[in-house]
Amino acid sequence: MKLVEPPSSSSPSTIVFIGKNRRGQWIAQEQNGLYGGLFVSRAQAIKYALSENGQHPETIVELPREIELDMGKNARVSQRAA
Repeated sequence: MKLVEPPSSSSPSTIVFIGKNRRGQWIAQEQNGLYGGLFVSRAQAIKYALSENGQHPETIVELPREIELDMGKNARVSQRAA
């Protein structure tokens, strides 16, 4: 998996994490849980992330561990140990 280094703090865009959940579904989620979704493929998760973050591929980070979609009030991308 390719990991992209997060952007510098001067970037106006937020980081979007993508990865698979424990059921093998692809997830894209903004770092603070402002938006996100479940996807059938990696390509669809990336396409969604780009559409939501203003076409900034440098702000997309693919996680090597499982993640779960959390759209709650205090959402943070949760990682499960591999």
